[in-house]
Amino acid sequence: MKTKIVRLLLLAVASCSSITVYSQTASSGASTQKSGGTERRVVRLPGAPPPTVPISPAIVAGDFVFTSGQIGIDPKTGQMVAGGVEEQAEQVLRNLTAVLEAAGSSTAHVLKTTVFLADMADYAAMNEVYRRHFKEDPPARSAVQVAKLPANARIEIEAVALVKKN
Repeated sequence: MKTKIVRLLLLAVASCSSITVYSQTASSGASTQKSGGTERRVVRLPGAPPPTVPISPAIVAGDFVFTSGQIGIDPKTGQMVAGGVEEQAEQVLRNLTAVLEAAGSSTAHVLKTTVFLADMADYAAMNEVYRRHFKEDPPARSAVQVAKLPANARIEIEAVALVKKN
């Protein structure tokens, strides 16, 4: 099963590179690109202002959701949450959940995450918060220390997930 998921993930990534046709849906503001049988859909968060940098919150391609990295900014205030890595990790995972749900997925469908930490000394604290959001059969994960994150964040998390089947 794991080998099949890895093959599907590799096929999804490879198929995204040949997308050529572009259209925009006026009602949702979502963009869709299609090549052959593969569709690429830009995910937008309802009620959220457009990003100030050239990114999309997530892209859906076939059965997969690829999220941009989420940091601990409260979408209501536009400010980084107060506190340390625990508070930021909690907000990051709330933001990630919102993006996944807007894409038609959930944290239960996450296959892989990458956690970026400003300081690897925050690893244990991050794990405590992460464990509350991924209780059973957590996804594959990498965690790396980086020199700096946007908005002086302490943590950023990106994910690859499956789209829920109706």
